[in-house]
Amino acid sequence: MSEPTVAEATSRIYQSLQADNADIDLHIATLKAAMKAEGLKEAVFDPTKLPHNNRSGRKLMQAYFRQRGVTVAFSA
Repeated sequence: MSEPTVAEATSRIYQSLQADNADIDLHIATLKAAMKAEGLKEAVFDPTKLPHNNRSGRKLMQAYFRQRGVTVAFSA
């Protein structure tokens, strides 16, 4: 079985966020591994796909992911 790509891991995180953060830590770890394999420094998320697309929600997400070693940016 191959390792998931960053796009696949990001998609799983969107699904987890919609499902009240179910297995979010597992998906963050998968994203972190996929980013390392692809040589990326930050994960880019589409804010329109977030359940709490406000400044507070985005900052909370950035802080939570940063604690787990993933830098988060948001697309315009």
